Amino acid sequence: MLWACSTQKDTVANRRLQNLSARYNYIYNANVLLNDYQEGLSQTYKDNYEQILSVNIAPPSIDYLTGGPGQSQELADIALKAQTIIQEKNFSNYIDEAYILLGKTNFYNGNYYNAAEYFDYVERAYKKDKRTYLNALNWKARTYMQLNNEMMAMRLLDSVIVTLDSVKREKGEPLATLAQMSINRQDYKKAIEYLERAIKESSHMLSRTRWPYILGQLYEYDKNYEESLKNYTKVEHSNAPFEMYFNARLSKIRINDLLNQQTSNRKAQLLKLIKDDKNLDYTDQIYYEVAEDYYSDADYQKATEFYLLSIKESTTNSNQKGLSYLKIADLNFKNTKDYIAAKLYYDSAINTLPKNYPNYEQILKKSQNLEYLSNRYEIISAQDTLQFIAKLTEPQRTKKIAQLFEPKPQLVADDVNTTSPRQILNIGSTNNKQGNTFYFGSPIAISRGFSDFKKRWGNRTLGDNWRQSIKSSSQLNQQNIANGIANGSNGNGALGITEKPDTAAQIKAYTASLPLTSEQLKRSNQEIINAYFEIAGFYQQVLEDQKEAVKVYETLLSRFPKNNHLEATYYSLYLGYKGIDQTKSDYYKNLVLTDYPTSTYAKTILDPSYSIKQSALDLEINKIYNNIFSNYEKKEYATVIAGVNEVNQRFPGNSLQIQYDYLKAISIGKTANLDSLLNAFEKINTQYPTDSLIRPLINAHLDYINANLDVFKQRKIALLDFDEAEQKFVAQKVNPIAGTPVQTPPVANAPITQPNSPTPPITPIANDSTRIVNNIKSDGLFSTAASTTYYFIVSVGSMEHSVSSSRFGIGQFNRGNYAGENLKHQLIDLAEDQIIYVGNFNSLSEVAEYSEEIKKQLPKIMKVPANIYNNFFISKENFDKIKDRTTLNRYLEFFKTNY
Repeated sequence: MLWACSTQKDTVANRRLQNLSARYNYIYNANVLLNDYQEGLSQTYKDNYEQILSVNIAPPSIDYLTGGPGQSQELADIALKAQTIIQEKNFSNYIDEAYILLGKTNFYNGNYYNAAEYFDYVERAYKKDKRTYLNALNWKARTYMQLNNEMMAMRLLDSVIVTLDSVKREKGEPLATLAQMSINRQDYKKAIEYLERAIKESSHMLSRTRWPYILGQLYEYDKNYEESLKNYTKVEHSNAPFEMYFNARLSKIRINDLLNQQTSNRKAQLLKLIKDDKNLDYTDQIYYEVAEDYYSDADYQKATEFYLLSIKESTTNSNQKGLSYLKIADLNFKNTKDYIAAKLYYDSAINTLPKNYPNYEQILKKSQNLEYLSNRYEIISAQDTLQFIAKLTEPQRTKKIAQLFEPKPQLVADDVNTTSPRQILNIGSTNNKQGNTFYFGSPIAISRGFSDFKKRWGNRTLGDNWRQSIKSSSQLNQQNIANGIANGSNGNGALGITEKPDTAAQIKAYTASLPLTSEQLKRSNQEIINAYFEIAGFYQQVLEDQKEAVKVYETLLSRFPKNNHLEATYYSLYLGYKGIDQTKSDYYKNLVLTDYPTSTYAKTILDPSYSIKQSALDLEINKIYNNIFSNYEKKEYATVIAGVNEVNQRFPGNSLQIQYDYLKAISIGKTANLDSLLNAFEKINTQYPTDSLIRPLINAHLDYINANLDVFKQRKIALLDFDEAEQKFVAQKVNPIAGTPVQTPPVANAPITQPNSPTPPITPIANDSTRIVNNIKSDGLFSTAASTTYYFIVSVGSMEHSVSSSRFGIGQFNRGNYAGENLKHQLIDLAEDQIIYVGNFNSLSEVAEYSEEIKKQLPKIMKVPANIYNNFFISKENFDKIKDRTTLNRYLEFFKTNY
């Protein structure tokens, strides 16, 4: 009886009843809710009018680690209605629409993977219903576009194109999606075609406002200014949101000037807009447009002035502020060649623009490259200051250093609920009258402001470059010294003043670093010399700015006419003046040829192909060395000796000759008595008196032989094959670690040379672990957190090259320079890379010093092409995370940025 009355029974009457109920009680109301949600989303969505707008508005995908913002009530109600249809109205004709609605709710919640599943089900289940099938294909394609899966989206859109002709209605949204894909692929002509068709086919609100605006942008990109003007005018006369209306007006002014080939009138029109109260929120954009006009006129001073006004007025539009920072940075970089200012503005741009901004990574890398310059200018400034203070009398010196380290109060955002910000800032009277609208007279407003600041920027101390969350080590060092930042901060109060730093200890350390003796002054000057040389090389090679390079090289020569980079400096000035001032170019060319006739620079001047020939020769020398070393590993010592003799005859004085001779000497020791071995060692020491790679190792061998002379004299063969029971050939002695030199960049069009730099002075900074703990940087995978174990790494980006001889060379270096340190060099293979790692080092300073020492010898040690290997150092914790080339390359970027 009950079953006969059930609405779940498949009867004609029940199907009609379910269709009626599903359509008007659920589908209609769900679509009304969806339209309301879409309208609300369009009102709150922040467009960037400096780029082509998105055809459709979509939220960001869910961050599954932190969770999303939560589902809106409208979407929850829509999902409930759709699920009710599926569960209770299963005989109705609206099951397909219910699944589409569930897909849309997941889409708008940013849960794109779930959305794709719903649309996929409808696509497969309703292929015969072309309208439903097209709708599912369209939304599925939009979903994969949000997931940045262009290949899958393109496959779906191909099916959309095929299906479009089989339906008569509801073509607007699929055509709009095709237009968006064309925009993504920068096929603007195709995008225009699709979008014009979409506007004709659709009655949606977007087709009367947003889509015509995008058409105007597309026609402007295509330089069809008449059509662009028509579409902007349509938007201006529509009921578009005010911001879109305002930007359409700006664009019309710009297009009219392009058509009339004038800009002066446009500036006046733009500045008139500021007088209209309705445009107050868009003052930053108006100033930006004026700046763009001045930039087009090559009036860079005025352009900068209005870009800065735009930044000042950008209180809510971070996109606009970031874009203005970027424009000033580019202007300084490309037009005025002020690279230090450019670096600062690039820093501000990357901290203001969203990370999904087009070319964000390129902007970041440009900033990091320019940090190379700023760091070296800071070295020059720091050393000049130290030298200036050192020349003062002792009372003057004491006073000057005390002024430098005079404590400054640091304001830190902390707990906004415990102490009134107004009390700490001492702003306004304690008896403010009610109704005072002055911002800083309201503790609530100030508290909210600091809370908002903390949400965006975190706990940041008041100081130079406060906007930079990731600072270079030199910035941190300078900030630590100049501002006297303490390790901790007072946690009590909304704006707790940081604890008083130990200025006495810092003053003592700073005083100790003053170059008071001739040797200390020599080291300080060497740091300045190296910094100037590296700056000039960076200008000449990386930035290709010959004018600035010449200026810095000339400054180096004027300040230090007898520096240790003269041959490279003369050669670089010869290149820098070439084609600009031929007289000076010839002057420096003659200096190279006269003063350094046997140098690689002189040989390159006389034979421009010398470097190419030398590189080919070095490759051949390395290849032969690897073959001979292979024989050495097989204990074919006679073959090794014969091979070395042949190489020395064919290539006398080659770059690896001492290493060849060392292999020969060891092979002699493996086949002859002690006297023969000692003669071979003595010959090497006599022939290569200045070598710093093999000679230290030979001297260590000789020390051990002399200490055990009786044992060696009794042997028929001097060097027995290695056995665990045998005594070690190298004595266990401790060799002090040398100072850290400054790395020298290569000089353009000449072989790389490594100058001998003396040990630099000690810089008064906090110890490594404290500095890193207090300033830990992370990219989400790798971190600069302090460790108790570090490794030096050489990564070879090929599995085809043997690294046995290179490992042997690293072992030679370690035994000759770090005997007794118990350093081990080991090899691990990734899928595409070979990793040689040396360790263990107990601190960052130890591994950094080792890195600087071995890098000077790596061109001789490594027997693989220079372009396929990298070197760096790394903590054990970070090293354990490197599993493949992707993570290896990611760490290399992290290393370049943070070390």
